[in-house]
Amino acid sequence: MTITKQRHLAPRIYEMTLTGDLVQEMDKSGQFLHIRVPRADMLLRRPISINAIDKKAGTCRIIYRTEGAGTRIFAELQAEDRLDVLGPLGNGFDLTGIQAGEQVYIIGGGIGIPPLYELSRRILALGAVPIHFLGFANSEVMYYTEEFKALGDCRFATDDGSFGLHGNVGNLLLNALAEADYQKNPPAAVFACGNNGLLKTVDQLFSDHPNAQISLESRMACGVGACYACVCHVADDETGQKSVKVCDQGPIFPVGKVVI
Repeated sequence: MTITKQRHLAPRIYEMTLTGDLVQEMDKSGQFLHIRVPRADMLLRRPISINAIDKKAGTCRIIYRTEGAGTRIFAELQAEDRLDVLGPLGNGFDLTGIQAGEQVYIIGGGIGIPPLYELSRRILALGAVPIHFLGFANSEVMYYTEEFKALGDCRFATDDGSFGLHGNVGNLLLNALAEADYQKNPPAAVFACGNNGLLKTVDQLFSDHPNAQISLESRMACGVGACYACVCHVADDETGQKSVKVCDQGPIFPVGKVVI
């Protein structure tokens, strides 16, 4: 794929726009791309979730955080540079059964937020009502706030209290669950992506919900289910021997399915 644009969103956070025939194969929110670092000594690809898809323009966007040498190289690339991209991979969020007018909770934290943007757009296209619960470390590292606000109700939290609620996304959710509206009109679906702490909170708060899904992050090698480098244990397995692969059987799982 070819880079058409690169934008610095916040400290260590970058948005990259890509174009190529692969865009026409992107049909679900929550899937990811497995991208080769353009340097000979870096053999492993980097899995990065798809942030937005525009089939008419033939483009897609990814948002990533520079963590190591590989992602730092991505940040140095410019328009017209090309990348070796494998994807789209993973199962994506399942939107089956969501009806117009229903409320949907969309929950994210930090670098887990990017795939939720395309998800929210698709929820809106179904006529449903997305309600966003988004958490960041502090106001300096916040990004895409206006983009999410344009899609619907947004509730923000920061760990240091510099913006929105002082606390984490779990605090936002507890407040929402205590509201009278939640008892009268609970969400038809719950979708979440973020760190393990956030996912554990969602797994606990919505353990009895009929349609709650979480997106896991994991270190990967092949990205297509062949190497078993990204396995996690199945929650209801007393033997502790059963596992699922995050890359091809996930990254989206129903709450209660896996050990977080």
